[in-house]
Amino acid sequence: MNDIANPTQSAIDAFIDRWQDTGGRERANYQLFLTELCQLLDLPGPQPASDQPDDDKYVFEHRVDIRHPDGSQSRGYIDLYKRGHFVLEAKRVTEDHASSRWDKAMLRAAAQADAYIRALPAEEGRPPFLITCDVGKTIEVYAEFTRSGATYVPFPDPRTHRIHLEDLREPDIQQRLIGIWTNPDSLDPNKRAARVTRELSKTLAGLAKAMEKDGYEVERVAHFIKRCLFTMFAEDVDLLPKGEFTALLERLKDTPDNFTDALRSLWETMHTGGYSGVLNAKILHFNGTLFQDINPIPLNKEQINLLIDAARHDWSEVEPAIFGTLLERALDPDVRHKLGAHYTPRAYVERLVMPTVIDPLRDEWKTVQAAAAALEAQDKHDKAVQEIRDFHRKLCEIRVLDPACGSANFLYVTLEHMKRLEGEVLNTLADLGAGQNLLEMQGNTVDPHQFLGIEINPRAAAIAEMVLWIGYLQWHFRTHGHINPPQPVLKAFKNIECRDAVLDYDRWEYKMDESGRPVMRWDGKTYKKSPTTGEDIPDESAQVPEEVYLNPRKAEWPEADFVVGNPPFIGAKRMKTALGHGYVDALRTTWKELPESCDLVM
Repeated sequence: MNDIANPTQSAIDAFIDRWQDTGGRERANYQLFLTELCQLLDLPGPQPASDQPDDDKYVFEHRVDIRHPDGSQSRGYIDLYKRGHFVLEAKRVTEDHASSRWDKAMLRAAAQADAYIRALPAEEGRPPFLITCDVGKTIEVYAEFTRSGATYVPFPDPRTHRIHLEDLREPDIQQRLIGIWTNPDSLDPNKRAARVTRELSKTLAGLAKAMEKDGYEVERVAHFIKRCLFTMFAEDVDLLPKGEFTALLERLKDTPDNFTDALRSLWETMHTGGYSGVLNAKILHFNGTLFQDINPIPLNKEQINLLIDAARHDWSEVEPAIFGTLLERALDPDVRHKLGAHYTPRAYVERLVMPTVIDPLRDEWKTVQAAAAALEAQDKHDKAVQEIRDFHRKLCEIRVLDPACGSANFLYVTLEHMKRLEGEVLNTLADLGAGQNLLEMQGNTVDPHQFLGIEINPRAAAIAEMVLWIGYLQWHFRTHGHINPPQPVLKAFKNIECRDAVLDYDRWEYKMDESGRPVMRWDGKTYKKSPTTGEDIPDESAQVPEEVYLNPRKAEWPEADFVVGNPPFIGAKRMKTALGHGYVDALRTTWKELPESCDLVM
């Protein structure tokens, strides 16, 4: 991340001894505390403030003008500001850390820092980090890497965003603070995960291509690789014994004749739970549908080596928001050449998800927090707790639908942000002395059953379900540490439906001409280069039979509280060419209220 060396143990101990239990006033101590923290970590210290706040990039007491909804304006001072890095608000809280009053004071500090950030001049941009500091006790870190004005959330997660003074002994904590001060973008987990994910997808594409050359059907190859990659993920998050699946592959490369029997045995045990002979360990009960109808593909030594290359990556760091798209391309021969091409960036997904789903929920959460605080002030502790629990229950019942979900990147990003919010809610319950343990949370947590998708491509639909589970399990471990989720680990929620989201029908059959032969049409997707212009033009030799749809009707969607997504668009003039006359005729018959000029978003 950077070239700054970690401080010596003696220097850290001296700093902690100097500052713990110091007491005193915030204004008297915070600048000295932060200056000495910078010296401890070998970081540049703040610069003297000038008469021109616009010129001050790293200073104490940075002036901002706050505009209020009623049109009035007030002046504020950021305790420590580093442009493009962070806004820090310092407090000196006399309450004990376990006290709900301490937590409220720190939340007020975060709210004040957030107000300062929104008051910064637009040309300066928003910093990725918001920091609160209880001088000599605790540093709390919040992040918002899109810098789009979205909500700052605990970083890296609600379980570990709070850094206690004694935590400074940990090298990882030191490097986290050094990164915030020197290279904040290096801490963006999505950028790191995107890089890992692209590398993994290329490896999987090479393996898929090798198996297809051996004559195995594309669908069978896709299901085989999906099971392999989830097993690698399970190994890297300790749902399977650490390193044992990779070690099994290492053994099998020298005895490839045993490959299919070994994987079949492992996956059957993962499906039911119990003792695995090939790993010589007890295995959790995974269930779901991922390990049903197991049919491993025989691999030779070279192909097993490709699988080993994939297993050596850290699967715990894959980015579900793009992994599904890249995996879908890797497993589809028709679009594999687009593996390195553009995909919908996470920031674009968040531009839709945040204002549509997350911001309204966070506004409601702020209202609930205020109500709970008011009840606490009236010594109505039980009612305050119930206020929080009611909101958590609502959060666990919200249903989000993407009617053209593809490989679920929109659904996953929504799931992630709802898990972040849930983590804050559960932390608040814990601070109120009413935390819920995992047994209480069975069936009462934000999980994949709330995220509904409709997808016409069976390969993408299967990937979508797996993407949601990987994302959910990642956030489970970030929030709860090394505590396994309730078994079965995977559940057959059937929340991703593989079907048409626009048109339903009893069945289809081929359209026949007068001689009883199928009427053919261009397949709508195969192109060739024009010999005249060099541009892509339809390859009329790529023909498929025309279809007729019987008893067409409007497709029904499951009930949902929010609808998100980025469905494919087909203009009215291209519909029959791309989809066929039979399908478009069925659409026009079914959706009679729509004009002929209407485009299709499906």
